[in-house]
Amino acid sequence: MHVTRLDARGLRRFADVSLLPAPGINLITGENGAGKTSLLEALHLMAYGRSFRGRVRDGLIRAGDPALEVFVEWQEARRDQRRKAGLRHSGHEWAGRLDGASVSQLGELCAALAVVSFEPGSHALITGPGEIRRRYLDWGLFHVEPDFTPLWRRYTRALKQRNALLKARARDGQLDAWDRELSDAGEPLSRRRQQYLDDLQPRFAAFAAELAPGLGAIRLDYVPGWRRDEFPLADALLLARERDQQQGFTSVGPHRADWRIGYGSIPGREALSRGQAKLVALVALLAQAEQHAQVQGEWPVIALDDLASELDRRHQRRVLERLIASRAQVFITGTEPLVALADMQVEVTRFHVEHGTLQAG
Repeated sequence: MHVTRLDARGLRRFADVSLLPAPGINLITGENGAGKTSLLEALHLMAYGRSFRGRVRDGLIRAGDPALEVFVEWQEARRDQRRKAGLRHSGHEWAGRLDGASVSQLGELCAALAVVSFEPGSHALITGPGEIRRRYLDWGLFHVEPDFTPLWRRYTRALKQRNALLKARARDGQLDAWDRELSDAGEPLSRRRQQYLDDLQPRFAAFAAELAPGLGAIRLDYVPGWRRDEFPLADALLLARERDQQQGFTSVGPHRADWRIGYGSIPGREALSRGQAKLVALVALLAQAEQHAQVQGEWPVIALDDLASELDRRHQRRVLERLIASRAQVFITGTEPLVALADMQVEVTRFHVEHGTLQAG
């Protein structure tokens, strides 16, 4: 998969910008604040429905403009198919199109274009709240198992209904039906996540051994969100019902799931330095990208924001060598060309951002 065109209007400092990237390494340079990261944000927005730096309405839309518009064309090698998608987002409302047809769910756009982003805040995947790690698992499943999306939506709808009833102090009889629905959707949802994490383990361990060998052997453990080894979700919901009625929300289930990393050489993620957490996050993202390629037959697009400030030269080179060998399309931003690239015999397509304009070469 590689992007052939990215157009954006009303994007931070850009009134109108168009990027025509190459299939391999694309390097975007510019001074701090010039707007190079904004280009990756636009790509990320189309693939995830949000910016990796916050909500759309919090600064992603150019000052004075009513909305942000993003258009992406990309080529899928496995299907020999060219696809296109457009998104208009005001920060409060959105409208999208995929391959010429309107979409009713933002997830339809997100499931079509596969992008893996590594940026300065990516360490939150390791040190942040469980919601970020659940999204990581679900992203992988959205893209490799077509029937996962309706299952996830079914569970999400049931959870919303049950929580509304809990807040309204509904009677037990009203909750019984939604407990069954949560259980019927939640049990297979949890099994899918568990299996995905298990399948990811070998790749995760291999990337960790290469990029962060000082952490020792890596083990991934899934935490389902209830004591699944003791009783089914239906029983867990019933046992938690009185507490849930008092608190007004559902306290057990896959929406409370998480996953943990065990390190052979250190006690836990709380002991990681910030630099180590960034490396482990990169390991997780690259392992997921490789897993995606194994199932789908091609790598997702890789976006690396400000790579030089996140990794030293040795780690930059190791990451770049793996990505070049994979034949993935890669976007890299930085204030200047990467030193690690200068020593490598690889063709690089260069772009430069200055004063709200983008220039090739």
